Amino acid sequence: MQVVQYIYSKVYNLSAKEEFINDAKSGKILARKCTKCGYLHLATTYYCQNCGNRGFENVHIEGKGTVATYTIITVAPAGYEKYTPYAWVVLKLDGADLRISGFMQNIKSPSDLPLGTRAEITGYDERGLLIEKL
Repeated sequence: MQVVQYIYSKVYNLSAKEEFINDAKSGKILARKCTKCGYLHLATTYYCQNCGNRGFENVHIEGKGTVATYTIITVAPAGYEKYTPYAWVVLKLDGADLRISGFMQNIKSPSDLPLGTRAEITGYDERGLLIEKL
């Protein structure tokens, strides 16, 4: 019986990841909404961080927002050298108290990306979420 629960959990997680990637490719973010209090979560979670409820539903939110912070990468980890320079960006999503991080290419200096810059999710690949300026 425990094997069945484990397999179900693995299948669900793979399905959720595929849905997350597909949403990102269409400029949206898959979030989990608590069915009791409505609090939004980005990751698969078992208990609501706000009220402790165990019930959730998937919601699809627009992947637009403002740049909250970022790090400019000029010396990339192995395998990512061809993308430098780039920024790893934290995006505060519109209409939700959620922040999500992702890759923004061709950012060389802070003047290229002032805090508060409007941006959006535009895709997903081996780098993770792709973010571009609006």
